Amino acid sequence: MASCTQSFQITLVCIFLFMGLCFAGDPFKFFNFEVSYIEASPLGVPQQVIAINGKFPGPTMNVTTNDNVVVNVKNKLDEELLLHWSGVQQKKTTWQDGLPGTNCPIPSRWNWTYQFQVKDQIGSFFYFPSLHFQRASGGFGGITINNRGEIPIPFDFPYDDITIMIGDWYTRNHTALRNTLLAGKDLGKPDGVLINGKGPYRYNDTIVPDGIDYETITVHPGKTYRIRVSNVGISTSLNFRIQNHNLLLAEAEGSYTVQQNYTSLDIHVGQSYSFLITMDQNASSDYYIVASARFVNQSQWQRVTGVGILKYTNSKGKAHGPLPEPPQDEFDKTYSMNQARSIRWNVTASGARPNPQGSFRYGSINVTEIYVIQNKPPTMVDGKRRTTLNGISFVNPKTPIRLADKYKLKGVYKLDFPMAPLTGPPKMETSVINGTYRGFMEVILQNNDTKVHTYHMSGYAFFVVGMDYGVWSNSSRGTYNKWDGIARTTTQVFPGAWTAILVSLDNVGIWNLRTENLDSWFLGQETYIRVVNSEPSNKTEMPMPDNALFCGQLSKLQKPQDISSATSIRGNGSKFIFTMLLLVSAIFSVFH
Repeated sequence: MASCTQSFQITLVCIFLFMGLCFAGDPFKFFNFEVSYIEASPLGVPQQVIAINGKFPGPTMNVTTNDNVVVNVKNKLDEELLLHWSGVQQKKTTWQDGLPGTNCPIPSRWNWTYQFQVKDQIGSFFYFPSLHFQRASGGFGGITINNRGEIPIPFDFPYDDITIMIGDWYTRNHTALRNTLLAGKDLGKPDGVLINGKGPYRYNDTIVPDGIDYETITVHPGKTYRIRVSNVGISTSLNFRIQNHNLLLAEAEGSYTVQQNYTSLDIHVGQSYSFLITMDQNASSDYYIVASARFVNQSQWQRVTGVGILKYTNSKGKAHGPLPEPPQDEFDKTYSMNQARSIRWNVTASGARPNPQGSFRYGSINVTEIYVIQNKPPTMVDGKRRTTLNGISFVNPKTPIRLADKYKLKGVYKLDFPMAPLTGPPKMETSVINGTYRGFMEVILQNNDTKVHTYHMSGYAFFVVGMDYGVWSNSSRGTYNKWDGIARTTTQVFPGAWTAILVSLDNVGIWNLRTENLDSWFLGQETYIRVVNSEPSNKTEMPMPDNALFCGQLSKLQKPQDISSATSIRGNGSKFIFTMLLLVSAIFSVFH
């Protein structure tokens, strides 16, 4: 047995030496996600939530620029599942985006493995389930992409890194909420706001019932922490603040910002920020962490407030007094818009690469295509209550668009999304934007709804160059910030206002453009941008993964055993390393 063990050890060393020689470049990070239902009571009412590995919210994925990320997903829900890695640009790998336009869903009780590279990215993002309104029941968690060691960060290295998920919450599960929308009704006011999956601290005995579990974040006095905050809710803009502490904004969805202090910051649905917060207060008591609804009647929405506790290790008592006040502008959103305009790109900081972020002079690039995209409040389309962009309510095809392209299927979608709002009655269609590879697109998002919307574009970071009230016109370009507008993946558009973004279409694939307001997204407020290189090459898009799922018109190609092999998108080399790791694991278990 000793000689056998010795032979195994020699074999193991040889395998790792060979792997090290062949794959000495970007490292691999492996995650196993078991997605299932659990019972929880975040607002004191038992309900079904979606957990990752038994946790709600799910674990934070902590990776580094250029890591190859492998996520094996076991779907233990009773319905199909896709996980979307919101803000991860999926460079060359649209196949891994986890949206119905790019991927067939993972059937219930099936296994599927995502693999993608966080190429040339840093920053704070989050993942979530993208089908069937499931995000309303959870299934979300943070994504932290750290700088490589040789790339400096533009501030002193913080003592610790903390992820906070905030969002509005209903005590009805996603199935009930989904059925409400399908019945043509509004969801109504949420039941509360959660902080890291927990309800409010009992700061007021008449508003907050007893027995609710709340979030406590313990910190050391005098230390500076990087706190990453994402709004993972359904449709409510939230104001985030910490009693008696300044929020020094450092990063927004992958871009370092000009560092500015805020007493509070509005974080709209789908947005992520990171702050540097120095624990410079005395420890006579704990301090409130607050996430409260914006642009609502505060007295009517008092119960819809998330409250956690910031606890110094030497704290001498409980938090006390009233909650820190939010901005007092219920009916005037100018304060919030000016706050958004104040967020600027740190053009002198290195990003994920050694060169400064601002070396990309977006303001001097000629625009090749212009889209004015207008949303409206929900309306009836073909007898159903739907939402629209430019008069079109998007219908997800049974065969994903990217798969239809690969197999040259006809009639799955139309490449005719209008460049301006259509006249006439709205219609339900699978209408897609025809993007030009290496083009430079200007998109004006015009919000004709009565609530704030946030818009997200997969595959890219876009430059937010302008926002204002009224109707956008050509003369509005005179107000654009052409130097240090923030580059990010999600931007807010205020009601009765517009936001202009610029994006360089250098990433081949099928990319989702949507409202992050989950109710409006579910009812059709989205489209896709198709970006194709006329000269196909692995240099611009990786091949379809060997473990690709098939559905719709291609269902007959799906074999049950296909999903059991966790193959990767990177070709034979990656398959070899993944297989070797599995082999080593199996051999190791035999000898132990």
